[in-house]
Amino acid sequence: MSFFSLYNYVTMYIVFSCTEIISALLLSPEEKCQQVLEPPYDEMFAAHLRCTYAVSNHDFIEAYKYQTVVVQYPFIFMSFSPLCFRALPVMYAITLDLRIFANSADQQLMKRGKGKLGDMLEKAAELLMNCFRICASDTRAAFEDSKKWGMLFLVNQLFKIYFKINKLHLCKPLIRAIDSSNFREEYTMAQRVTYKYYVGRKAMFDSDFKKAEEFLSFAFLKCHRLSQKNKRMILIYLLPVKMLLGHMPTIQLLKKYDLMQFAEVTKSVSEGNLLLLTETLAKQEAFFIRCGISLILEKLKIITYRNLFKKVYLLLKTHQLSLDVFLIALKFMKVDDVDIGEVQCIISNLIYLGHIKGYISHQHQKLVVSKQNPFPPLSTVC
Repeated sequence: MSFFSLYNYVTMYIVFSCTEIISALLLSPEEKCQQVLEPPYDEMFAAHLRCTYAVSNHDFIEAYKYQTVVVQYPFIFMSFSPLCFRALPVMYAITLDLRIFANSADQQLMKRGKGKLGDMLEKAAELLMNCFRICASDTRAAFEDSKKWGMLFLVNQLFKIYFKINKLHLCKPLIRAIDSSNFREEYTMAQRVTYKYYVGRKAMFDSDFKKAEEFLSFAFLKCHRLSQKNKRMILIYLLPVKMLLGHMPTIQLLKKYDLMQFAEVTKSVSEGNLLLLTETLAKQEAFFIRCGISLILEKLKIITYRNLFKKVYLLLKTHQLSLDVFLIALKFMKVDDVDIGEVQCIISNLIYLGHIKGYISHQHQKLVVSKQNPFPPLSTVC
């Protein structure tokens, strides 16, 4: 029986025997399904009916349990026919539900004081990995007839789980698999945008900011223009990366996507206003922690130091700057717990990172900067 024949058969059965289906949900779906369906379809649809009934009762622990039974079957069907790739839409639907039910089951278990957050998601990830391996192992040369169509969808589902349970190191083999695929440009734009978004976020957490900018920019530019919520979500991670590379967002952009939490951050970094940056990060702390970018934004302090010290240099108009003047500037910014030794450490770090071209003369307690471009543009050194 083909997939389409099966769909038609089940649809007719539901339409003409609604009462029997409801009864099956309440009593014995296995018995009812065995009467009208051949193995292994009977077990799959029985599990699906039990899952549906559990969802209607908001029992996501039971729903997840039966969805784990359902999720193994699309690939059984896929091995029956040379047109096996036609089972992929079914696989998309049931693996997506598996992740959603696992997430809801985790929350219900936590409320009951059982298990720990992420247990069900982690188990769901194992099942999704099995599906991914089946897709990746397809050796068909023609992408149109290949199970590899399903690879990127499954990778994106796994990314969502790994980011949720904070196991980003598990993303590496998946990224390698997609990057080495000959079909990586053949996937739908929606799937590619999701993939670039998560890989960009991972690059950001790995401090590979240029790669993060490339991938997150792709995701933002290619995301559908009407998907304002998704574009805003991408910007939450793209903006800190851009700022670390010296590109400050405009107020118009922040207003358009309701991200005014970044307005004072942008202003303070651009002006070298360390005091304002510290106050803003404290004020918006809850939002930044919820988004998972609090530690990334802390890295903006080194850029703010650079811009503050550049102002000192422009004010004094000399290439030999006493370390005392930087100490005074920091004290002015209410950085009270700092001495000359710490000033030297900050300046040494800025020199090492390429934000200042020069050296410290310890004998004379001075910073000697280059006469040509002593504060290189951030985009050329990050």
